[in-house]
Amino acid sequence: MTQVQEPILKARGIVKRYGRVTALDNADFDLYPGEILAVIGDNGAGKSSLIKAISGAITIDEGEMSLEGKPIRFTSPLEARDAGIECVYQTLALSPALSITDNMFVGREIRKKGFMGDYLKMLDRKAMEDFARAKLTELGLMTIQNINQAVETLSGGQRQGVAVARAAAFGSKVIILDEPTAALGVKESRKVLELILDVRSRGIPIVLISHNMPHVFEVADRIHVHRLGRRLCVIDPKENSMSDAVAYMTGAKKPPQEAEAA
Repeated sequence: MTQVQEPILKARGIVKRYGRVTALDNADFDLYPGEILAVIGDNGAGKSSLIKAISGAITIDEGEMSLEGKPIRFTSPLEARDAGIECVYQTLALSPALSITDNMFVGREIRKKGFMGDYLKMLDRKAMEDFARAKLTELGLMTIQNINQAVETLSGGQRQGVAVARAAAFGSKVIILDEPTAALGVKESRKVLELILDVRSRGIPIVLISHNMPHVFEVADRIHVHRLGRRLCVIDPKENSMSDAVAYMTGAKKPPQEAEAA
């Protein structure tokens, strides 16, 4: 991946304070088109605040952010979503009792055309089911037999698949994945990693937050190391080992000068 291109998502000097606690301390961030950028950091490093700032869950106190070169300052996750940034949190934000289709379209329901939709607010179930089925099929997830079965009947990996498929279907510009393989078995984790690579192959850049170093080093193009509320460095997983990454993350080792300038 060449970096002569401009980042699709960029942040410079962002600050977020909670009273006397500074969660983000002049943090920088760059996500390039078509890449998987892993974000790693020790507990309390500010990773969550960084992702929440990017996805509109919190409002920054200082600094600048841009999407495709245009300034952004989201005040809610809905604004970020409308701009094309989808976030899949560790909790998945799926409604277990609702069907796969309903979960795919929650807050985005398709209404029937004309009087039935405009005035009676009737949903176009067929259009929604066809769309959901097509998106799941695209990502190789149609081992799920019934598009209208309740999400609570799915395995952990299948639920993660539905959440990622929803993000891929509507996240036109950026997808953020927060610990997507946490609490999954080996086989289901493998499927999720393949799904992440599949989404990336469609040209959608991904921000991957994970504590699982083998997974990070397997799929990431670059690794953003976050420490003490700011970006410490960005490293190439092909040129650095897992032990290097952990050492940078914990402060046991200083990053090389060229990594700091990345």
